[in-house]
Amino acid sequence: MRVAILADDLIWSSRLADLVRGAGAEAQPVRSVAALDAALPAVDRVIVDLTARGYDGIAAVVAARRAGRPVLAVGQHDDAASRRAALAAGADRVDPYRRLHEHGSEVIQTWLSGAPAGSAPR
Repeated sequence: MRVAILADDLIWSSRLADLVRGAGAEAQPVRSVAALDAALPAVDRVIVDLTARGYDGIAAVVAARRAGRPVLAVGQHDDAASRRAALAAGADRVDPYRRLHEHGSEVIQTWLSGAPAGSAPR
């Protein structure tokens, strides 16, 4: 399984890529919506960091869903508006950074397996 990771923050991009690799999938980091668009034909799933400065995270979710790819979005725990917008745009789930920091392996493995979001620890 190949997972595109759209994040313009190098630390989060690296952390997410490590989690994806740890779950047995191939990580393909990208840093722009244009790069995501180019990667979409060759990936199975997409992770989108919603708080980027260099791209519109919601537009990225829309592009990935339009291509038929499942989307995991990540963002600030206190940004309910962005979380709602990502879900409305088609994200399968939206998790706060803290959850991925504390339970990232379980979250990614659950998402990659297609299990319901409530299956991973909160």
